[in-house]
Amino acid sequence: MAPPGDPAKAGEPAKAEEPAKAEEPAKAEEPAQTGEPAPPGDPAQTGEPAPPGDPAQTGEPAPPGDPAQAEASAAASEGPSGAPSGVASEDRPEVASEDRPGVASEGPPGVASEGPPGVTADDASSESAPRGLRARLAHWRAWRTRHPRAAQVLWWTVTVLSLVLVLGALVLPNRLVALQVNRFTRLPGEAILGAALLLALPRRPRVVVAATGGVFLGALTVLNLLDMGFVEYLGRDFDLVLDWGLLDDAQSYVADSMGRATAVGAAVGLVLLIVLLFAGMAMATVRISNLMVRNTRVATRATLVAATVWVTCSVVGLQNAGVPVASYRTANALANEARQVRDTLRDEAAFGKVARSDTFGATPAAQLVPDLRGKDVIFTFIESYGRSAIEDPGMAPGVDETLETSTAALTKAGFSAKSGWLTSATYGGSSWLGHSTTLSGLWVDNQQRYRTVMASDHLSLTKAFQKTGAWDTVGIMPGVQKGWPEQKFYGLDKVYNAFQMGYQGPKFSWSTMPDQYALEAFQRLEHGRTDRDKPLMSEIILTSSHQPWAPIPKMVGWDELGDGSVFEDIEADGEKASDVIADSDKSKKEYGKSIQYSVTALTQWLERYGTDDTVLVFLGDHQPISRVSGNNASRDVPISIVAKDPKVLDKIAAWNWTDGLKPAHDAPVWKMSSFRDRFLKAYGSTPHPSTG
Repeated sequence: MAPPGDPAKAGEPAKAEEPAKAEEPAKAEEPAQTGEPAPPGDPAQTGEPAPPGDPAQTGEPAPPGDPAQAEASAAASEGPSGAPSGVASEDRPEVASEDRPGVASEGPPGVASEGPPGVTADDASSESAPRGLRARLAHWRAWRTRHPRAAQVLWWTVTVLSLVLVLGALVLPNRLVALQVNRFTRLPGEAILGAALLLALPRRPRVVVAATGGVFLGALTVLNLLDMGFVEYLGRDFDLVLDWGLLDDAQSYVADSMGRATAVGAAVGLVLLIVLLFAGMAMATVRISNLMVRNTRVATRATLVAATVWVTCSVVGLQNAGVPVASYRTANALANEARQVRDTLRDEAAFGKVARSDTFGATPAAQLVPDLRGKDVIFTFIESYGRSAIEDPGMAPGVDETLETSTAALTKAGFSAKSGWLTSATYGGSSWLGHSTTLSGLWVDNQQRYRTVMASDHLSLTKAFQKTGAWDTVGIMPGVQKGWPEQKFYGLDKVYNAFQMGYQGPKFSWSTMPDQYALEAFQRLEHGRTDRDKPLMSEIILTSSHQPWAPIPKMVGWDELGDGSVFEDIEADGEKASDVIADSDKSKKEYGKSIQYSVTALTQWLERYGTDDTVLVFLGDHQPISRVSGNNASRDVPISIVAKDPKVLDKIAAWNWTDGLKPAHDAPVWKMSSFRDRFLKAYGSTPHPSTG
């Protein structure tokens, strides 16, 4: 501390007439006390960067107590001749920065800024800011010396976290069901190879390779997490080539289900997490590489031991709870991704040839569906209506009761039905793939195939009716909220989207309107018209059973529907989407209720408005997500054909479908892509192939 009465500390003007005491002459050789510049070459005083390799200044990760660190700290605390330089230290409080009256940034007001004698404050001010910043950086870097115990704890914590992050990324599975302890007790061979490579490289290439490897591990982690999500929702892995566009659809789904603010917040948070993951993984790999090269002899021996253990475990087939200890998970993941990309690129050209070939592509209009002339034919897809709804013990009782009740009511109204199973091309979502597969007769199981089909001249089942010229064709699409160029492929003269049916009621999560209202709008706008001179062929998409299955509409009187405002209280009293999404049991329960609602709305509409010439074909587009249908659920969906005219069902007697709306467990199962050709042939169409 400065002596009592020191004017530099007290802030009082110095007394010019008071000579310095003879026994305490000014120490000209100690610049920290005089304000003179530090001796040339002293980095602690000049603020210049320490020589390369000085851990005290470079901030290289070294545990406190490391002899190299201690020597570096001691060197930084001495001047050229070994005398104390004046750097602040807990052991030398007499030279602490707050006791140096010549430093403008730390001293009392009115004291000139640090600099050579004769330099004015204005001249020195141009250098004070950068020099002050360097001093602060040096002060911050020396925190390990001031807090050795905390520094040691932090060093070990960061090092262990770096190891956990890197090793965890190397063995991380890409399935939620595989997230078990035994998956993370494996020895990754890629870590051993990476360590050997880093030990062999010079410093700069080593840092570059380590950082690049960290970014790669971050990307691999993101892909593994995407696989988990896609398997959970769509029953398949994320396609590195085709599926990026589906992420935008996912954001739209969240916005429709839980609000735009939630969707934007989730997207921003996700991007930040990915950036942090990449940065953290890169820093972790660089840290580990720096740690290894501090003692290359020990690191080399450890790498050789690990390699020996890995080879031994691989040869003898050592396992932990059924999982091999010797792991090459990352290598397998890379091979799988490469194979998937290769197959995707090959499939594009191969499927293009398939789409140009069509069994009925050259069939004359007069030879298409002649046995249905004069009938009003309706193709209806019920969202997520799958086999699990009918056979899963958690949902089947309510759904089966609805199907039996509806069958009885339709029978009383004069209708008959037959039902079977189709194996969908999609699972858990991407409904448009199910629609296009059913109506095109092609297996459309990814977005690339979908785009190829939509751009082709392949004859869709619905377009076959338009081609005859004997039907008016219309689409009821409550889920369409923007331009829909697919209208041309499906051969629909007119399409009613979510904004063209007069609905003024509330949305039910993703669904823009209840199925009952959509069907009543269809009746009002098209099916009930009396000025029509042709029968009607319609494609209807019902959306009330779309996830997240909350809130779910309830049936109201058909005469009470109006503009849909009657659903306001029903929507307000329903379950919240956020509550249902997070609870698997509740999701199953609400999913079952939604299927019951959709089936009831459709069959009641048929009872109320169906005629002797009405033919209804309705089916599911895919199974619900695995959290509802189960991890090992099939891709089967029920399909039913309902009509009053017995001749309609007689045409499909050879199909051996089950009577009624509920298909038997052992009813025939066809690929969804086979339905178009079977239907066209059953109702009198003559094949005339085209090759494009």
